[in-house]
Amino acid sequence: MDTIIRINDSVNSFAWGTFGLVLLLGTGMICTVITGVFQITNLPHWWKKTFGVINSEGRIINDEGALSQFRTFCTALCAVIGTGNIAGVSTAICVGGPGAVFWMWVAAFFGMMVKYSENVLGLYYRRRNSEGAWSGGPMYYLEDGLGSIKHLKKLGRVLAVLFCVFSVLASFGIGNMAQINKIVINFESTFLPDMDYDPFLGAPKADWMIGMLLMAAAAVIIMGGFRRLAAVSEKLIPFMSIMYIAGCLVMILLHITAIPEIVSSIFRFALGPAAIKGGAAGSAVQIAFNTIKSGCKRGVFSNEAGLGSSVMVHSNSCAREPVRQGMWGIAEVFLDTIVICSMTAFVVLGSGAIDLNTGLIKEGVNDSTLVAKAFGSALGKPGEWFVVISITLFAFTTVMGWSYYGAKVTEYLLGVTWARVYRFIFISLIIFGAVMESNLAWDISDTFNGLMMIPNLVGVIVHIPLIIKLTKNYRERRIFGKDVRPMLSFDPDIQKDEEEAVLNGVD
Repeated sequence: MDTIIRINDSVNSFAWGTFGLVLLLGTGMICTVITGVFQITNLPHWWKKTFGVINSEGRIINDEGALSQFRTFCTALCAVIGTGNIAGVSTAICVGGPGAVFWMWVAAFFGMMVKYSENVLGLYYRRRNSEGAWSGGPMYYLEDGLGSIKHLKKLGRVLAVLFCVFSVLASFGIGNMAQINKIVINFESTFLPDMDYDPFLGAPKADWMIGMLLMAAAAVIIMGGFRRLAAVSEKLIPFMSIMYIAGCLVMILLHITAIPEIVSSIFRFALGPAAIKGGAAGSAVQIAFNTIKSGCKRGVFSNEAGLGSSVMVHSNSCAREPVRQGMWGIAEVFLDTIVICSMTAFVVLGSGAIDLNTGLIKEGVNDSTLVAKAFGSALGKPGEWFVVISITLFAFTTVMGWSYYGAKVTEYLLGVTWARVYRFIFISLIIFGAVMESNLAWDISDTFNGLMMIPNLVGVIVHIPLIIKLTKNYRERRIFGKDVRPMLSFDPDIQKDEEEAVLNGVD
């Protein structure tokens, strides 16, 4: 275990060091600039075409091999809304102080356009698999996009394979063990606080029992195929999101007088040096870097912008316009980070566990159970139960979503049959998340997040000219009403079919 920790720390310092942060934020800035700050300048349009059609055209399915836009959105959120929205936010604040929240917002602002760009490329380069369903993702725009450039065919293929390998490994971390681990920790802390340590193979028997129950529940859904997963997501995601937001609003209202001080602390500690006054060790520069890194890492852990993961789900949408699906990516990051993560942050900072004058955590604070204790301090045991139920739902849906990501990259590498084998292995590994060390689960997740982010962002940057063309083409046709031929696919045959459908009003 010590060897694994040392190796992981070395790789993590590269993936999430200066290089990784510059690549992530730099790509976000570039995507924001080249699209004319689309998330702001076209806010009414993308809002209308996403949240505005949830109960109308967003539910229409016009392609037997695809899902409705709303069901695709919910399935993507299935993996995105997870423990990162609760435990991840509290961890970011405990490590980086209140200023980490500011950097989560920054990462989300630019992340909106990264995810927009990923989805645009995902739809443009998608194709049908042997079962007639759509397949898309970074591996396709790396191989068919980057690989189409002279002398870069092999590089495109290598990066596509690396992305897939890192994705499979990440699915066992961020999408499985880290999520399950948080469920177990919070469940035992709330419902079994006086549990006797009755070990079995080095872990409490209760851990094994909870893990077995979670594994059985996941198997019923995951082995039922993608459509069962999507159907469950469509019903579960709206319910759990509204439930958690309502709970956070109650907590915020109970501490409404602390809002000005909370907001002030977020901006005051955004660059970290002020935390030195509270006794923090190290230089101002190092503290500032840790604050930025913590906010960005947990932001990406939550909304996945830059990882390229949710593109694999968005590529199954029945939407025919690449930009149309790109806008759902903006909505996804907005709901996940700007809304849900921000509410968690306000609850944590208003709980009294963080000293808003120094930015430091108070003695005895445990980031794993901080949110549950915050709710419990105001609402008693029902408040703690509420958080545990929320974490369980959030984490469990993430496990379902990431099982699909891993299956799709396995399909790309080895074929449809091996994707079924992957699902079986994925389900089997759930039990290990229940019994492994918490910090290691999160550290491994961070590392593979960073590793899969690198080839994906290289693919996005290489396609900047194409993203500009696709965005301009959509705006001219859909916003300014010009008679311009639509750009829908890199494949001539798919372009022809999709173009005919769009011209006939089926989009």
